[in-house]
Amino acid sequence: MENEYSLAPLLFVLGALLVGALLKLLLKKSRFPYTVGLFCFGLLVGVLFRNGLLAEEGLLQRAVYQAGNINPDTLLYVFLPVLIFSAAYELDLHTFRKTFVNSSILAIPGVVVSMGLVALLMMGISLIVPEFSGWNWTFALMFGALVSATDPVAVVALLKELNTSKRFSTLVDGESLLNDGTGIVLFMLFFGAFSGETPLCRSPFMEFLVVALGGALLGYLMAVMTIFFITKLKGDEMVQNSVIILSAYVTFILAQGYLQLSGVIALVAFGLEMTYHGKLLFSPKANEFTEKFWDLASFIANTLVFIMVGIIIAVQVNISWISLGVVLGVYLGVNLIRTAVVFLFYPIMKRCGYGLSRRDAVILSWGGLRGALGLTLALMVSATPAIPEDIRSQILLMTAGVVALTLTVNATTIRHMLERLGLTEVPAARSFVDFSVRNRVTEAARRYFEKLSHREAFAGADWEKVSAFLPENEQAPDISACDGTELLHNIRMTIYGTESQLVRQLYADGTISVESYHELINSQERHFDSDGTLPLSDRKYIFRLFEEGRFLRFVRRHPSMNRIMKRWLTRRVVTLSDIGRGFLSLQRDSQDELTALKAADIPEETKRRIFSQLEAEIRENIERMRSCMDRLAEEWPEAYASAMTSKAARMMLCNERKTVRNLTWDGVMSAKDGERCEESIDSRAAKL
Repeated sequence: MENEYSLAPLLFVLGALLVGALLKLLLKKSRFPYTVGLFCFGLLVGVLFRNGLLAEEGLLQRAVYQAGNINPDTLLYVFLPVLIFSAAYELDLHTFRKTFVNSSILAIPGVVVSMGLVALLMMGISLIVPEFSGWNWTFALMFGALVSATDPVAVVALLKELNTSKRFSTLVDGESLLNDGTGIVLFMLFFGAFSGETPLCRSPFMEFLVVALGGALLGYLMAVMTIFFITKLKGDEMVQNSVIILSAYVTFILAQGYLQLSGVIALVAFGLEMTYHGKLLFSPKANEFTEKFWDLASFIANTLVFIMVGIIIAVQVNISWISLGVVLGVYLGVNLIRTAVVFLFYPIMKRCGYGLSRRDAVILSWGGLRGALGLTLALMVSATPAIPEDIRSQILLMTAGVVALTLTVNATTIRHMLERLGLTEVPAARSFVDFSVRNRVTEAARRYFEKLSHREAFAGADWEKVSAFLPENEQAPDISACDGTELLHNIRMTIYGTESQLVRQLYADGTISVESYHELINSQERHFDSDGTLPLSDRKYIFRLFEEGRFLRFVRRHPSMNRIMKRWLTRRVVTLSDIGRGFLSLQRDSQDELTALKAADIPEETKRRIFSQLEAEIRENIERMRSCMDRLAEEWPEAYASAMTSKAARMMLCNERKTVRNLTWDGVMSAKDGERCEESIDSRAAKL
């Protein structure tokens, strides 16, 4: 029987994943968040277990019992590293940098203010409700710290389902990741007095700085070592992901368990560095595998965590009518405090980064979900004998209540709120440009249908039935109310997107180097921030790189400096040449994109004005860059020849890689042979 019960954890994992897969399918087209469905299922299972409605002394009952009484350290050290790293790894670093100030405002002073106000609320309750008379400021501040931070597990999972704008979702993601680090640090300042953990510094402020900045430094150093190891190892994607998993867990365990630093902040720093530098140094195939792997790992962890949170609350929390009233009061108070904190800092946040609108501030206030991390900290309190038993049970009860209500009320109504505030509406001009792009797919399908219907080999086909498989024609959005300027801005944004995708493709194919990729993508990000207001020809960032030719000419006139810096000079000219060729390739692609967009049904006068302006902007880019390249070739013939040699070699390897992939795709070459050929190509490319 004991051997049978040892299978209970495995049974729980398998059952949870099955339920997760079914709920994912059933709720796919509904407006009910999938994560909330998991949580509600966990609550239901926990209630059935608590009321003895499961088979007595059975394997199922044992599995639910173990899930409902899981050690909080298991939740903290097993699941959190996967979820935190996965969220940080998916962050867009440029957008995160632009929203970092606002995220930090909410994550540091915001959490401190919220902690104080929640503590004040709890002390008020202790004066009114006799059952809570044992509370003091230490307990109140400890509870305020653990309940004030929004939970990244719940927030990130919800935003993925809502498909909100990239800027807003990055702000919320960044806040939830950073404020969890802040929340844990503040929580440990008060909890340490009962758990026996001594602080690193006597000053709470210095303690916070050491724990937060030390965690960030540790995460960065671990990422640098991991990237170095993986690039030197040159293993396949399995080895790469094994190293990343190991490093993520080691980073969190070292920080949180041994060095008394912030494990969450360490993982955020680790994930961001891996994203910004690591992805570019790993092979495209390995990166594709990595992204899919972490998506799967995140899905599995989310499924298990949300079901377990529901079971834990149902199994461990004892509630009475009085305590239910207190829980509702605390829930309302926490939401009001969250709103007050957001609008307290709103005058500052609306001027920082991308800014913050009032509608965004409302959603930010209501979307402050609490989840697994807050409950884990409450379980740690519940398992600490040094804290009075009534305080332990009350902290667990109120934390569980806030978690349950934010997941079942806030999370299920936030989509409706987004729609009511108009945050899901796509502007007419943007809708029209998107429709024009989709319409090209429809037209291509119809042209192929016509071509296919005239082939003799398919003479017997029922073309009326075949035509049913063609994409349906969409109604073009009405743009009569849009002015030409709005349409111009949106077409520019489409071209920026096309160029950014091409930059990534050029790098993935090995056509441009890492340095060129960074310079070109940084230029694109600046234009994305402008929302299309900058002309396509406003490429100050790129052309400023070629202005350093003045310095290069100065060096050339001084032979001694030329000899000292010869290697650097050659490499710099090669990089500039690479950037220039890549930029010209982007402009030619933009011309093709513009030609395709010209076919859109736009009033002739508006079309003529918009497209003549855009064509002139692209021509200006091409002419300026050709002039820069000619000057580079004339002034640095040897370095330029080296650049052209390098470029020709990269193009040859790129063509070979495409041939290998096409042959593998067509089944002519086996997957193993294809891998060996690509490894050979990568080894030769590393010599460039």
